[in-house]
Amino acid sequence: MGLKIVENFDASFTLTPEAKETLFSLLTNSDFIQQISQQLPETSLEFTEILFQPVPYSIQTPKGMPPEFEMYYNSDDYIIINVPPNFMFKAKIFNPSRLCGIYRKIK
Repeated sequence: MGLKIVENFDASFTLTPEAKETLFSLLTNSDFIQQISQQLPETSLEFTEILFQPVPYSIQTPKGMPPEFEMYYNSDDYIIINVPPNFMFKAKIFNPSRLCGIYRKIK
């Protein structure tokens, strides 16, 4: 079985206002933010309300994200998380099947 090379991947998506509101309330929940912050000593987090769909790894996308989001990956002031699948289910988001969220570190 060979590898399938993906030349072009459309990472665009649209969320309904209800799905976006539900997802953002879950991602900004203080218990969830505290859970993430436990991994980062002396740092609190703020959700930037920026979401993106992971993309297949390629020469153009070596980090598995659209190139316009790599600046957050390379910055010490931000972290990128995978949106938990149960959050996607609660928000009734089934397409795309995966999302990532960007949080700003507040020291």
